[in-house]
Amino acid sequence: MSTDLPRQKKVAMDKLADSDFAADRREHDMRSAALDYWNKIKSGELGALPAILGLISLVVLFTALKPDTFLSKANIANLSTQALPITILAMGLVFVLLVGEIDLSAGVASGLSAAVMAKLVVDAGQPWYVAIISAVASGIIIGTVIGWLVSVLRIPSFVVTLAFFLGLQGITLRLIGEGGTVPVRDDVIVALANKNMPIWLGWTFASACAVGYAATQIVRWRRQRVRDLHSKPLEFVLAQSAVVAAALLISTYVLSLDRAPSPLITLGGIPWGVLLVGVLLIVCTFVLGRTGYGRHIYAVGGNAEAARRAGINVARIRISVFMIGSGLAAVSGIVAASRLNSVATDAGGGNTLLYAVGAAVIGGTSLFGGRGKARDAVLGGLVIAIIENGLGLLGTRAYLSFLITGVVLLLAATMDALARRRRSVAGR
Repeated sequence: MSTDLPRQKKVAMDKLADSDFAADRREHDMRSAALDYWNKIKSGELGALPAILGLISLVVLFTALKPDTFLSKANIANLSTQALPITILAMGLVFVLLVGEIDLSAGVASGLSAAVMAKLVVDAGQPWYVAIISAVASGIIIGTVIGWLVSVLRIPSFVVTLAFFLGLQGITLRLIGEGGTVPVRDDVIVALANKNMPIWLGWTFASACAVGYAATQIVRWRRQRVRDLHSKPLEFVLAQSAVVAAALLISTYVLSLDRAPSPLITLGGIPWGVLLVGVLLIVCTFVLGRTGYGRHIYAVGGNAEAARRAGINVARIRISVFMIGSGLAAVSGIVAASRLNSVATDAGGGNTLLYAVGAAVIGGTSLFGGRGKARDAVLGGLVIAIIENGLGLLGTRAYLSFLITGVVLLLAATMDALARRRRSVAGR
């Protein structure tokens, strides 16, 4: 009897492999993929869908209200640079939000880092690369201290970062002086947000990103098929790659057009800051989606105690995300200084942090931790920039701009809370 068990088990496995269930897995088509996606939406897995729908709605709205100016070549280029500082700052905040923490000091940390860079260039006569490295190092140091206080001393991140929000403004004020402004005139630093890539380089970068994305998706699909894992249909993967490629190439085409107001000069090409955001997006996406470190971040954000019992050093992960958040905040401050050609005492203050948090949440990152991607910062940053840009073109009063942006953020937070409740009901 015992000798027949292996043979019986093999027969049972063969029957299971030939069953309708296995066939359904192998023949996963577009219809079943669409049904799976709809079921995810109903269970609260919204992802980037609200941000994408919001982008489309805003573009249609402002195009209808300002058809001559909103989609003009000059305004599209202005939008791409206007969104840079908030997008980079939001990208760093995504890491912090993923572990269920908050960093209220990220905005003023960006301003302080920019002040360090400007003072080194102007007063100390240091070259641009020394100033930039020092500024980023300043941000990382700030994040390390915050992370240590939160993770080791167990002080709530809200309290720690609120204290840093106040203290860092004092340090910036001491560096620059009350009511002062430090001009930024270095050609390399100014070029980040005010100069454009050569046309050929922009097309090369966009084409490489489109091909690289398609290749990555196809390789991932093939690995899932070889291992007999659940996978999207090939048609869906190809369509998704085609949409991304079209978005990249169309954007490159528009930004490559001559947008100079005078026929005597030529002005075209992708701003260097857009290249910087693209590189940061690729790196952050790879770190979060393709490395063990990224999986540990999601694990800590999903359930810190379970992650600790699984052998993950939770304190180290928390410290590291604050370091990344403040480091990217420093990069955001540098880009903002480049765009304005100066650093003032209120750099990174005001609504900078609120817009960055709003961008991350609007893009799809959960305030409760464990859910979000680096792309959320880009999508949300574009939403914030379009709202600000469109309302400016309409000549909307300042108080209405604040009200409308606040309503959009509240809607995003409400959708996040409702989606979390749906996921809890669905057992996800």
